[in-house]
Amino acid sequence: MSDDSIDPMNLTAQLHYNAAGNPPSTLPESAISNAYPGLEFDIRNIWRRLLVGIELHESDNYVVDADPAHENLVGRRLLSVGDHDVIGTVVGPIRPGAGSAPLTSASNPDGVMMLEWSNSLADVLADHVGQTVPCLFTVDPAPNPVGKPATLPDPRFQVVDLEVRPLFAGSAATSGYLPVIAEELAGPGDLTRGLCSPWQNDYRECACYYWAASRPDYVNVEDTAAGTTTGNHWFAIHREPREYVLDNRFDSRLVSYDDLFQDWQGRLRFIVGGNDAPEYRDAETESKDDGR
Repeated sequence: MSDDSIDPMNLTAQLHYNAAGNPPSTLPESAISNAYPGLEFDIRNIWRRLLVGIELHESDNYVVDADPAHENLVGRRLLSVGDHDVIGTVVGPIRPGAGSAPLTSASNPDGVMMLEWSNSLADVLADHVGQTVPCLFTVDPAPNPVGKPATLPDPRFQVVDLEVRPLFAGSAATSGYLPVIAEELAGPGDLTRGLCSPWQNDYRECACYYWAASRPDYVNVEDTAAGTTTGNHWFAIHREPREYVLDNRFDSRLVSYDDLFQDWQGRLRFIVGGNDAPEYRDAETESKDDGR
């Protein structure tokens, strides 16, 4: 018998303990869902209720719901929590070969974007858990991104004091924390309501076509004399022409989310036993073939 032991108060050890019979995917470091849904759970959802009294969008610094005391914050944008910003300036080349500059647009004149919650709010949790901290919001509803003011006070922004929830559930027996996410932070079903699966949601939003995240999205790739490539990617409706179609949810060459929700088995042709699945056949045709 091993002399190694786990201190029940050591949350880090418990969270990283690989119990006998459990696959590697049960460990938190196996998740690929820092900014988009993962295969096992959508970690973004644990941050939505980190601040007591409001609920944030899982992938935007936008307040979607609030308790009656903070109902006026719904529709506004959160810009900072304590001394931690939750937005950043977007800088990059405007055209090929050009130098970097702030990337602004008509809908984003300040050239900012929300930082991933797993980056910005993780520091807030580490520094301020259980504390009430000043949070900076826009005064008016803000459907588009908004940057921070150069100085405060500013009539366009408001500071509201909010409490930072603990990530883990409390234990009355030990007066400490358990290695279980607090239900006030993420209730039943919250962590699995959006997953990286072709029959639910996937990584199309970040335009990289990951299907089940770790599998190649563009296969059978061959170089051409022109220096480009030909190949197949999983979201294309037809195998020919063999080309990589850039993400566009209105492009008729690509499978739509509606297609996947209704019939992912038929729309996504799999390779089973080394054999490529036949071209898509709708349910009505298959029923006739089966004599039904």
